[in-house]
Amino acid sequence: MRYKNIFIDLDRTLWDFEANSAETFLEIFHKYEINKVCNFEEFFKKYREINDQMWSDYRAKLITKELLSWKRFHLCILHFGIDNEDIAKEMGKDYINLSPLKTRMFPYSTELLRHLSSKYKVYLITNGFKEVQYLKIKNCNIDTYFDKVFTSEEVGCNKPNREYFEFVLENTGANPENSIVIGDDLEVDIKGAAQLNIDTIWFNNNNGLTDFPVTFEVKSLKEITEIL
Repeated sequence: MRYKNIFIDLDRTLWDFEANSAETFLEIFHKYEINKVCNFEEFFKKYREINDQMWSDYRAKLITKELLSWKRFHLCILHFGIDNEDIAKEMGKDYINLSPLKTRMFPYSTELLRHLSSKYKVYLITNGFKEVQYLKIKNCNIDTYFDKVFTSEEVGCNKPNREYFEFVLENTGANPENSIVIGDDLEVDIKGAAQLNIDTIWFNNNNGLTDFPVTFEVKSLKEITEIL
């Protein structure tokens, strides 16, 4: 077998981020009575816009984890006329505490990990907050499938930085020739890995389009077992 090491993303690849996030937000939405100023769909849509931008800033080291964790909520409720940093900070804490308790995963996630771990070394690579990501994989009962977990906090930089991928290769004894990265995000996972000429499997579950040369493209996780 050419590949010996599998590096796989968590959010939106194994863990159904959108479904779990929406469930968490619905609880927070009602707890803080945000329904008095907007409906849930409006609130969640605005939050995702703000969150995506702030995560981009965080990956670029323009903001800190601490600021990201609550400012995204403040900017969101501010959009709907609520200017209260204390509430935003409480919402941020609730999200960090509640979201990793959600366990919805993409179809065939556990079966894929069982298959991969029987044949290869499997490593989790994620930009999520350390305390949140470890709880997610434990609560989803998939922690035993990983030989090691690499969060961006522990590595010291985020995907898609070249340094992130260099770090995980060095700390696993892997090399680009015998490794492959599996992820949903073209910019973060696929292009990040390609900087080091690591093969990639793009989990394109949203029918995205790209001219970027991915090694493999799949629409379901089950398809990966036909490749690896």
